[in-house]
Formats: sequence, structure tokens, C-alpha cells
Amino acid sequence: MSIAFWEVTKNFGPKRILDNVSFDVATGEILFILGKSGMGKSVTLKHIVGVLKPDSGAIIVDGMNVTKLDEDGLAEIRRRCGMVFQHPALLDSLTVYQNVSFGLRTPQFARTLRRTLSEEEIRARAIEKLALVHLGPELLERRPQELSYGMQKRVSLARTLAPEPRYLLFDEPTTGLDPVTTNAVNDLILELSRKLKVTSIVVSHDMACALKVADRILVLDQARILAWGTVPEIKRSQEPLIRDFLSETLALLPPEER
Repeated sequence: MSIAFWEVTKNFGPKRILDNVSFDVATGEILFILGKSGMGKSVTLKHIVGVLKPDSGAIIVDGMNVTKLDEDGLAEIRRRCGMVFQHPALLDSLTVYQNVSFGLRTPQFARTLRRTLSEEEIRARAIEKLALVHLGPELLERRPQELSYGMQKRVSLARTLAPEPRYLLFDEPTTGLDPVTTNAVNDLILELSRKLKVTSIVVSHDMACALKVADRILVLDQARILAWGTVPEIKRSQEPLIRDFLSETLALLPPEER
């Protein structure tokens, strides 16, 4: 077990977002968190890195109770967790190289590493991470606005990978993308998780993506876990909401894959 939620409850004013939620994520696992908008999916990710604190319960990462950590402890948790947001959020004034290497130049990263990387090491790492997302060194001096949106997403992912996190947290990574780019991003999530042996949590509303990539799927509804299991287990669920999620997706699959 690498990440665990223990009886986590979170309210925003009178609205309950998470209600006594408990689950765990195994080392190296790809967990998809699905649900309708406003059901607490992104809130769950923010609890992992301590951006939000629960009203009750605990979040455990690598044996550390995130809810009890001071700022130094939270900084260590955040170094271990790489966040991948819905939009690339690249700095337009910086080159691809400067964007990808941004996190490698911070005092926090130097303290964690107990040394400062040389410029040669930073450049080598930037090229290595771009290669992992299938981009070449010829892009290093380009600006984000010179790239397609799909390429910007890949650069953003390379930036997240640069500090070599143990966990990849994806917040709606395919929202607004065309089908080709969506498939490419999903393939990257699977490829990187397996190749780098990292644990990945993907917040999504896309059941087709989850069925293709996930080891397990967790469905949130009305602040609670509606279902949590492997892909075959989720396919067998008789919950009406899950059947709705599945109906259109499964109709497109050949019978042997349904």
C-alpha cells in the first residue's frame, strides 16, 4: 500500500464533498477515480498533497499521515507527487527547456537532492524526460505557443516527470482533447506508469479511458464510494449510474471485450 484514505470526510460549508471515504492504492497501480462533476474527484487529489485537509479521517502517503505534517513534511510529500493538470499551464515566456527544467532549479529540489544539479545534468534530464513523452531535443528552444496543444500537454508531462516523482496524479488529463490526442495521452499514462514503476491516480469522467488503462476503478457519487474494483468487477456492477457510464462505452467494444 502506498496511498490510503481512512474514513475521510470533507465539507465545504453546508455541502458534504467526501463522506467517510476509505480506499487504498497499491504501489505501481493505476487507479481511475470516476464520477459526475462536483462529486469530489479533484478534491480527493488535493487531499493527497495537503492542499486541502479533511474535517475528519486521515490520508497516508508512504506511511506518513499527511494531515499531521508541517510545511517541511508537506514539501516532501509534494516532491514525491507529480501533479498533471487539465491544461498544460506552461509559462509562455520560457522555452520548452526552461519549462521542463523549472522544478530542477528550485531550492526545495536541491535540498531534497542534497546538492545542486549542474547545467549539463539539468539539460540531460530535460532531454531524457522529453524522450519519455516522445518529443525530441529539437524542441528545447521552442516556445509553448509554437507547439500544438497536444505537444504542450506532453511538455507539461515532461516537466512533471523531471523531478522523478513516485506518484503521478492526473486531474482530468484528457478533457477537451480530440479523440486522437486523448488516446495518445491515455497510452502515455499506461506506458509511463509501467516503465517508470510509478503509482498513478487519474481523475476522469471518461469510462472508456478507465477501462483501457486502469488496474482498478473507484466511482464517487453523492460524497461516497459507489463502487471500487478491477475493470471486470466494474463491468459486472449493476449500479444504475455505473451502467449509464458503461452503456455507451461497451456498445462500441467487440462482444469478447464487454
